[in-house]
Amino acid sequence: MCEMMVRFVFSFCCLSFSDGAGLSLAGDYNIYGWFPLHNSGSATQSTPYLTDCKQGLTNKHGYHLLQALRYAVEEINNDLSDKRLLPTITLGYQSYDLCSLPASNLATLDLLAKHRNSSDIANLALAVIGPDSSTYSFTPAAALGAFLMPQISYEASNELLSNKLLYPSFFRTIPSDKNQVDAMIHILKQFNWTWIALVGSDNSYGLQGMKSLSQQASLHEICIAYQAVIPAVTDKTSMRGMVKNIIKTKVNTIVVFSNKRTASGFFPFVIEQNVTGKVWIGSEDWSVASIIPIIPNIQTIGTVIGISVKYSEFKGFEAFERLSVPGLKDVGPSKGMIDVDVPCLLNTDLYEMAVQNFSLSPYDVVSSFNVYKAVYAVAHALHNILNCDSERCQKSEVQSWQVYQQLKKVRFSIQDTLFYFDKNGDPITGYDIVTWIWMGDNWSYKIIGSYSPDPVELQLDASQIQWTGPVSPVTMVPESICSPECPFGHRKLQTGQHRCCFDCMACPAFTFLNKSGYTSCQSCAIQEWSDSESEKCLKRTELYLRWDSLLSIALLSYFAVTLFLTLGTALIFMLNLGTPVVKSAGGKICLPMLASLTVASCSTLCHFSRPSNIGCLLKQPLYYISITVCLACVTVRAFQVVCIFKWSSKLPRYYDTWTKNRGPEMFIFITSLLEFFISFLRMVLDPPFPSQDYDFYNDSVVLECSKTVSIGAFVELIFVCILSLVCFCLSYMGKDLPANYNEAKCVTFSLMIYMISWITFFTAYCVSRGTFSMALNVGAILSSVLGILGGYFLPKVYIILIKPQMNTAAHFQNCIQMYTMSKQ
Repeated sequence: MCEMMVRFVFSFCCLSFSDGAGLSLAGDYNIYGWFPLHNSGSATQSTPYLTDCKQGLTNKHGYHLLQALRYAVEEINNDLSDKRLLPTITLGYQSYDLCSLPASNLATLDLLAKHRNSSDIANLALAVIGPDSSTYSFTPAAALGAFLMPQISYEASNELLSNKLLYPSFFRTIPSDKNQVDAMIHILKQFNWTWIALVGSDNSYGLQGMKSLSQQASLHEICIAYQAVIPAVTDKTSMRGMVKNIIKTKVNTIVVFSNKRTASGFFPFVIEQNVTGKVWIGSEDWSVASIIPIIPNIQTIGTVIGISVKYSEFKGFEAFERLSVPGLKDVGPSKGMIDVDVPCLLNTDLYEMAVQNFSLSPYDVVSSFNVYKAVYAVAHALHNILNCDSERCQKSEVQSWQVYQQLKKVRFSIQDTLFYFDKNGDPITGYDIVTWIWMGDNWSYKIIGSYSPDPVELQLDASQIQWTGPVSPVTMVPESICSPECPFGHRKLQTGQHRCCFDCMACPAFTFLNKSGYTSCQSCAIQEWSDSESEKCLKRTELYLRWDSLLSIALLSYFAVTLFLTLGTALIFMLNLGTPVVKSAGGKICLPMLASLTVASCSTLCHFSRPSNIGCLLKQPLYYISITVCLACVTVRAFQVVCIFKWSSKLPRYYDTWTKNRGPEMFIFITSLLEFFISFLRMVLDPPFPSQDYDFYNDSVVLECSKTVSIGAFVELIFVCILSLVCFCLSYMGKDLPANYNEAKCVTFSLMIYMISWITFFTAYCVSRGTFSMALNVGAILSSVLGILGGYFLPKVYIILIKPQMNTAAHFQNCIQMYTMSKQ
């Protein structure tokens, strides 16, 4: 550690001073400019040893930056307009050649030493313009921040420098890398490049940029298949391994977050490995830098889309450079040079650089304009401190902390561009989106869009991009994905550690997925359904008997015929109530029988339309009670006939008691009352109500009354079946009675129709719940009514209407005599 300190101090003191023309200018208030006038040719040292910067190659970019400082200062000093910023006072400057990191640290120490020891406050720097990279900025920003000396960088974009706790007096005229990362993310999202490789330079600019982009990528479902740091010292083995790993990942998009020096050492190995047809997303430091396109065969790597600091026309600058060259020849140390103690940072002759006639690239223009804005920001701060008007400024002693305070407030228009610093010392400036254009071996770039951080907006014209495939130019946007997006109706099943790599699994029935990128299917609502692989749910079909459906119209016609026959029979019986045929059928008992059949027929109306509470309560009880009344009447009539012909002589007293005590009426009443009581208990204890059955069909919902098949309904049905069996037995016992009193065959036929109808319905109900089974229910009711009507009443109607000669007392008496004679 001691040896390192000795070396550093030795290098600080031993170098001789040799001033260069045009590197400084004395003024009332002075600015320090830190520029890379030479490229350091030395490798990275294990100790902080500083060599003479002039030993490196001349940096044309640094030359333009210095000229921008001179242009701004001379423009301000020589302004004679009514709106001049600093009338009656002059700005001065002192430039330093920052060719390396040790040079940056040395310049910082020199500046602090002057402020600590110098008594000539007028010659002290009020602000520092520079340096040109984030790596070179951290140490000065921290050291100068302790004294609140403003530092305004024109190219240091690392977002960590926005931390005002660590770097309180740091400002910049280039946007923060945070905005650059956001712009890259927006580009990747726009082209759906979700499978990328990320490499960056081994310095604060590249490392912080990679870290920020990695964090943002995970939030936007962008997967980084491979990530690596480009070593600061070229290592052929590691470089080639890095490129091979990029090839193995099979990505088509590579983000290179690097400074131009490191990128210029990386791309030769990309070309060496014959990597072609890729898309390269470049950071602002190298994407438009002229040292990259001059790499041999660089045009073969593919399509380059870069971020660039927003280009603004720098009016008058190129002419200033051209016209200032002759004047530099005669400028010497005697022209107001500031005393310096670090000659190794100042031994550059600006004239020697100027006569090389460096071309001015757009990249140089952008950075030079940033220097120009930085100088004007300091000038506006001084304007406010010195209370300047159009005539004069109130010249006074100015401290650097006063400039710092005013820089936070400046807001001005420069070359038709509004400029100010935000709370972090960053400019509110967006980026240009550029792409490389090749015409043979001639390189240029084209602005194809822009990115604005406030409000956040990316505008990009993809039609201006020259897409390059592995073999030849292509017109389609290259893909860079691990797995293709799942079609609608399929969910993602991640394979491996990256969320961008997945298999597509079909959504099962009753689920859907109408968006890409989801890992789970959404369930359909209860009233909806879907097949497997569905992208949306469909509304279930509601199953019930609509009044206007063809099936309902047919059933209603069937009901009308049944009702007509029932009411017609009742009318005929009422008109012929005293005839032998009606009396033999039961006489007045026939009327409640026909009335109950009419009510049973009308109960079918509760089966149509949407189920309602009242409809569900009445539908089954109405039928069961009415059919019970009818069967009870048939049973009583059969019992009376059997008693008259077979049991009256054997049990005369019981039959007389039966008839005198209104036995038939009591039997009908009690039987009906029992059925009514069963139905009432069912409605009270377990009432049916409108319900929706979503389980029986996948695509339909059955609108029905609940408890169609329940214990209560089963008890009702059992009671009716027992009564039917008793009725059948009594009727069968009278099979050998006179023909006019023998209804065994008719009753058997009626009950058979009744049983078949209901067996058919219950069988269908077990396998189907649709409108067909509902129609069978209605049909079973009407068929059972017609069965009793046709088997019991219609033969009597036939005799009344067609065979009136058989509807006489003589005919019936004759039948009875013949029956009596046959029994003797």
